[in-house]
Amino acid sequence: MTTTNENTVPVEISPRGTSAVQPVPAGVAELIMDLQSVGLRVEAQLETRKGGAGPTDSGMLWIEGVAVTVPTVSDQAHASPYVLRAEDQGYGIYRRGERVAAAAGAPRPKFYDLTTADGVPYWQIGLMHLDSFASTVVQTCTYWATPDQCGFCGIELSLEAGRTIVKKSPAQLAEVAVAARALDGAVDATLTTGSSKGVDRGARYVAKCGNAVKESSGLPVEVQFEPPHDLDVINEVHGLGIDSVGIHVETFDPQVLARVAPGKARTGIERYFEAWERAVSLFGEGQVSTYVILGMGEDVELTVAGCRRAIDMGVYPFVVPLRPVAGSLMQDVEPPSAAYTAAVYRRVASYMAKRGMDASMASAGCARCQACSAINSLQSVLQMPAVQAGP
Repeated sequence: MTTTNENTVPVEISPRGTSAVQPVPAGVAELIMDLQSVGLRVEAQLETRKGGAGPTDSGMLWIEGVAVTVPTVSDQAHASPYVLRAEDQGYGIYRRGERVAAAAGAPRPKFYDLTTADGVPYWQIGLMHLDSFASTVVQTCTYWATPDQCGFCGIELSLEAGRTIVKKSPAQLAEVAVAARALDGAVDATLTTGSSKGVDRGARYVAKCGNAVKESSGLPVEVQFEPPHDLDVINEVHGLGIDSVGIHVETFDPQVLARVAPGKARTGIERYFEAWERAVSLFGEGQVSTYVILGMGEDVELTVAGCRRAIDMGVYPFVVPLRPVAGSLMQDVEPPSAAYTAAVYRRVASYMAKRGMDASMASAGCARCQACSAINSLQSVLQMPAVQAGP
C-alpha cells in the first residue's frame, strides 16, 4: 500500500502494523507539538504530575481524544499563548482568545484515596499517567548527586519532597495495580527504576516487581532499565513474563550523551544496540523501545540515523522534546521549538511507516501510551490518504 502527503514523498507501507494507527487531524498533531514546546497555562482544575521520573511537571489530558501530557508548571508554561479553561462539557484550549480545541481532563484516580495495611498511601507507591499505572520501583539512582548525574532527570526529587517511598515491594505494587485497574481503568503498567551498581543495573528487581503486577492484575507490563553488564539478564526478564522493555539511550549523539549523561556515555551507544538486539530476539519487534530526547544540542543527522538503525532492528524510537524538570541540572534549558521537533518527527515517522512500525505494536509502556510525544500523531497524518482534488 502507498500513502502520500503534501509534506512527504510517497512511502511503501508494509502490513506489519501500521493499519492500526488511529487517524489524527493534522491541526491536532500540530497543536500538540506546539503545546509540548511552549506549555499550557491552566485556569481550571487539572490533574498534574510534579517532580520525580516520568511525565513530570505536566498536566494530563486528552486533546480532541488524543492522550497528551504538556508542561503546565514551568515559567515558560505560565507565559504560554495557550490557556486551558473549564467549559460546560470538559475544557477548551484557547490561543489569544480563540478556541482551538476541545479537551478532557484526567480525573483524580480513585485508588489515591486508599492506604496499605501498613499505612502507606497508594499514591506513594504508584500513579496513574492517564490510562497507565506507573511507578518508579526504586527511587534512588547510583548516578544521583555525582558527576555522572543525568542532567534531564529528576528521579530523587519526589523522594526528597516526601511524595513517594524509596523502594516499593512487589507485594505493594501488585496490590495497588489491582486497585488501579479495578477503580480507574488502567490498561497497562509501566515500571522504571534508578540504576544500580549491580551486574543487572536494577533489571532483576524491576522485572520481579513487573511479574507480581502482571500476576495479580493481569495488566500487560513494561519494565525499563539500563543495559545490564551481562546481557543474559535480559533473558531472565523475559522469563518473568514481562511484555515490553524500555532501554533508553536518550540521544544518539555521543558528544551530547557524554555531556548530559556521563554514566550512560561510559556504557556506550553500541552497547545499547547490543542490548536491543538481544531484547528484540526475545520480546519481538515493537516491544522494545528507547527514549530519544530532542533539544539537548544533538546533531540531527546522527539522531535520525540512529533512529533508523533502531527501527531496522525492531526497536521503537520514542522521540520526545526535552521537558526541563524543576530542580534538575537542566531545569533552565529552553525546550526545543515545535518546528524543530516536527522536522525530526517527520523524518523518523516516515521511516517507521516505510518499515511497518507503529505504536500499536507495543503491549505496554511509553511507546504504547504516546502521551509525551507527538510522533505517533504525526505518523497518522503522514499515513492518511491524500485528499483527492475535485473535478
